[in-house]
Amino acid sequence: MLATIPLFSAGHELDTSPEAFGFVRSSADLIDQPAELERRLEEDGYLYIPGFFDPALIHAARTSITDRLAAEGSLDPASLAIEAVSNPHKAFSYRGDLARHNAAVERVVYGPELLGFYANLFGEPVRHFDHTWFRAVSRGQGTTPHCDIVYMGRGTHQLLTCWIPYGDIPLEMGGLMLLEDSHRKSERLKNYLEVDVDAYCENRPKEVEKVVTKGGWSHPGFLSKNPATLRAKLGGRWLTAPDYKIGDFVTFGMTLVHGGLDNQTDRFRFSSDTRYQRASQPIDERWVGENPPANTLAGKRGRVC
Repeated sequence: MLATIPLFSAGHELDTSPEAFGFVRSSADLIDQPAELERRLEEDGYLYIPGFFDPALIHAARTSITDRLAAEGSLDPASLAIEAVSNPHKAFSYRGDLARHNAAVERVVYGPELLGFYANLFGEPVRHFDHTWFRAVSRGQGTTPHCDIVYMGRGTHQLLTCWIPYGDIPLEMGGLMLLEDSHRKSERLKNYLEVDVDAYCENRPKEVEKVVTKGGWSHPGFLSKNPATLRAKLGGRWLTAPDYKIGDFVTFGMTLVHGGLDNQTDRFRFSSDTRYQRASQPIDERWVGENPPANTLAGKRGRVC
């Protein structure tokens, strides 16, 4: 057993036997070898770079988040704000608003360190999405398994996600998990990978109502609500870190299946996920600009099916 405690994702207990569960491989030793990083990314589908950031940068961003949460009453007033102990009456997961107009978070995700890393990896100038995803996950379920391409596939598919923890994340607090070798299974996932959650069929009234009238998605986005059975179906192991640390990050491509472990603690788990690509390639219009359209009506696209 690699884990000494039961682990859950989306409310389902995971098989933590060596055949079904494991830990991500560090590529920190390749940080100055872009060709080797590219080879490792193609091989593993991800790059785990522990200790990349100055911890002071991440701590400043964490402080900016906990100050906001404390001001709105989402933290336990009996604990220090920086500890991020949740108010038991406050429960949420996605909090993109916490990253908006937040200079400390922007310094991390769009600063010279990370942009330099991607420019080095791509071998040319890069640009990033202007939309920042931020998660403040309280006790409860983690993110269901999915691939990012269904949410942001209108530009280049050579797009990379960067996941950054804003605090140490032991196994019981959850964190990012990746399905081993799932980036090699695009043929099996072909129908799913062709999904655009904001696209809809103009000749299907129910779909028009769901997407245009109600502002929803034509597809829920996830591959499965049960990460345990999905792994058994696709093969591979669920991979995570035994203890994500301040300063770490993970980057991966658009077709790697990933999700989140459930948070089993009373403290918020903070993370951001942002996107980077070659500046020379087309970009998904939903995620750029001063106020990106995102999944609003402006980002919907109709077609005849």
